[in-house]
Parts: sequence; structure tokens; C-alpha cells
Amino acid sequence: MIGGDQIEELLDWHTAVDALRAHLRLEGEAETFPRTAFPCRSGELLLMPAETTEYVGVKAISLNHDAPAGVPRAQGIYTLFDARTLAPVAQLDAVALTKIRTSAVSALAVDLVAPRESARLVVFGTGPQAAGHAQAIAAMREITETVIVGRRPEAVESMLAELADAGLPVRAGGREDLATADIVACCTAAATPLFDSAALPSNAVVVAIGSHHPDRRELDAALVRDSFVVVESRDSALREAGDIVMAGDDPAALIDATLAELVRRATAPAGRAVFKSVGEAWEDLVLAARAFELSSASSPRE
Repeated sequence: MIGGDQIEELLDWHTAVDALRAHLRLEGEAETFPRTAFPCRSGELLLMPAETTEYVGVKAISLNHDAPAGVPRAQGIYTLFDARTLAPVAQLDAVALTKIRTSAVSALAVDLVAPRESARLVVFGTGPQAAGHAQAIAAMREITETVIVGRRPEAVESMLAELADAGLPVRAGGREDLATADIVACCTAAATPLFDSAALPSNAVVVAIGSHHPDRRELDAALVRDSFVVVESRDSALREAGDIVMAGDDPAALIDATLAELVRRATAPAGRAVFKSVGEAWEDLVLAARAFELSSASSPRE
């Protein structure tokens, strides 16, 4: 079993981003399937299978909607198989893997579309994904200031302390900080837009990862319609990304590129950009395989 602490040691941000970029360059977009949600008495169980050239894998993760004190809301296991023999080769902590995967995918998108001089980051949210995004994006750009926007002062203070310990220049802020933001990361459970996009600079890059439901969104329709929109895949975005589905009568026409298409381009688009992520099974598989390979390489031989 490759535990959470070991996954974090094996997959630093650059290693994770490089693994995702290499997969997209070599294999492109994988076929996507709707995640399977199995309702349980205490919540739901999500299943996400995927296959690459060398591996097959499935993430089984539970979401406890009324978790009692001391019980995590999300728990799960990732099982990795050899693609040729279909023999299981490893199990990994699915929660730690998901945390790194989501932030690393966003960091790759930022690296593909954000100007090199981008230096001011605004993060909406105070949970693990918000903290992960602040650190992952800072690994891709020389961030001189990270501004945290949250609803609960105590949660904001806790996140400020965590990011300061990680060496990030960080402070609390509000929507007024959008006026000078280079990059905005939306990492909340919001069902309605977090801000009026008119407040953003014309070249801001916005990342939205909050939900994978077609009736929920963190971004307003104007931002999606007026930006260069990047998604993981068109199929999954039109199925699960409320930010895009709710932005116009023809959502498909709002999507300008996928990550795979951008990885293979020589230049990035200019102007305002949006990356909307819903999370895909191939991303978990690529990083699970990389963690397994690094773990195997570092294990002492008998």
C-alpha cells in the first residue's frame, strides 16, 4: 500500500505535472466514461476506471455526506493493474492521489496558458484543494503574492498559516483583489458564480475545479463566453461542467481547446483564459502509475 505521505513525497508538483504533460503528448486524450456513482445509506461510492498503454486502474472513493466526528468525508483506494496481464500491482491512498492530481492538472493548464510574468494569485476556498492549488501554481510561476478569499475567518487563518509554512507569500483578501489578479483559482463548493467577471483584468487566467455537476458553477456566463476556454475533454465538460453547460445555448461552441491540444501547440493563446476541470480517471491512473514506478525504483532489492 502506497500511503498518502509517501505519495506526496514521490509526486512533487513538477514530477506530477511532467507526468501528465508527457502522457498527453504521447497518448493524447483517453476515452472518457461517466463516473459511476453508487448511492449508499451514508453517502455515495464513486468508481472511476481508466486504461493507458501500460496500466489499467480504478479509483473507488466514498463520500460520507453526514460523516460523524473524526471520520473523513472522503476515503478510498486506488488499485493499479498491469495492462498486459491484468494482474494487480499496487494499491494507493485515493484521497491523497486525488488531491495531488486535481492541483497538478490545474497547474499544467496554468503553465500552458498563463503569461510567464504572472505573479499575483487569488484563491477562492480554504480546503485541501485550495491549499494544493496555491502550492502547485506557485511551482509553475514566480508568484509574489497569494491572496486567500474565504467565508470563515478561522479557516482562512488556518490556510494562511499552512501556506506560510510552505514558504508562500500569502495574505487574506476579498473580491476587490480580483482587479489586479493574474491567476484566479476557484476551489469551492459554490453552486452559483463566486464573482462578477467584469472585475477581472483582460488577461487573467481563471481555473475552476469546484464541481462536476451540470447544474452547479463557480463562474458567470460572461466570463466563459468571453474567454479562451480549455477543458480536459469536450465530452466530459459537456456532460459534467455546469460552468460551461449553463453559459450559453450552444455550450460546445464555447470550448476552444483541450489540454491535449494545447500540449501539442507551439504557442499559448493571448488574452483571458478559463480552465474548467471536472477530474478524469486517466489523470488518476497516470499519477498512480508514476508513483508506483518511483516507489518500485526506490525500494531496496532483496
